Amino acid sequence: MRLQRKDLLGLKDLSAEEIELILETAAPMKEILGRDIKKVPTLRGKLVVTMFYEPSTRTRTSFELAAKYMGADTMSIAKATSSVQKGESLRDTARTLAAMGTDAVIIRHSAAGSPALLARTIEASVLNGGDGMHEHPTQALLDMFTIKEKLGGFKGLKVAILGDILHSRVARSNIWGLTKMGAEVRVVGPATLIPPEIENLGVKVYYNAEEALKGVDVINVLRIQRERQKKGLFPSLREYARLYELTPERLKLARPGALVLHPGPMNRGIEIAPAVADGLQAAITEQVTNGVAVRMALLYLLIGGAN
Repeated sequence: MRLQRKDLLGLKDLSAEEIELILETAAPMKEILGRDIKKVPTLRGKLVVTMFYEPSTRTRTSFELAAKYMGADTMSIAKATSSVQKGESLRDTARTLAAMGTDAVIIRHSAAGSPALLARTIEASVLNGGDGMHEHPTQALLDMFTIKEKLGGFKGLKVAILGDILHSRVARSNIWGLTKMGAEVRVVGPATLIPPEIENLGVKVYYNAEEALKGVDVINVLRIQRERQKKGLFPSLREYARLYELTPERLKLARPGALVLHPGPMNRGIEIAPAVADGLQAAITEQVTNGVAVRMALLYLLIGGAN
């Protein structure tokens, strides 16, 4: 089975049925990762290109591993070593790749809408690896896969997203995905880091961490982007940690056994205490494994699955 679309640009445009298909497909893909030989010929003869105009470790490497595990050829293009440095436009770079017979392009870019522009330019499938402050759909899908794996589903779950909601593309994609699947989503952080009118997305807004975390099933902790602190959006990192760091004491306010997620990289001692990050309730390392499985599923559904 295939997704009835060419590209994966965000979760805002995906239906609940499409999200469920992706998550169901990721389960057998994860089984492949547990084998001694992590290789299947599903995408043999396909060319997958990663174009990352922003720094990335987890997303880029997991996409490349996902493609290689499924037998595809891969090529990586970085801004520093590409013709972008000579003034080549994104569209011209994309057309060059298309002329080489590329089947799928994964792009990360600081400008929101870049993946959509690319998708309109080339026939190859385009997957959004994160665009500006817009969306990061594959991160949200791996978060959701982890939740489903650990808790069985989404209906009736209470999920708190804690931290810098304003600048987080991870938060936006998680909100779109989780609300479509029937979860109650709470967002919590300083007022300066909560977007205006975010309630319109169907979430509950909190400014007090203790209040927000009461009785939740999942806590998704966002990275505090240190560069934002220079803009004076909160007084200091120490003050942020005092009010919003996920500590063992705050974790106890959630339901017993509540799941702790983090997209990484972590700022230990600022947004999450080391004892929580390394604790039994954290699935942060497993999220990385699940990221490869989810990206394998997406490549299969977009360029490899049988109709």
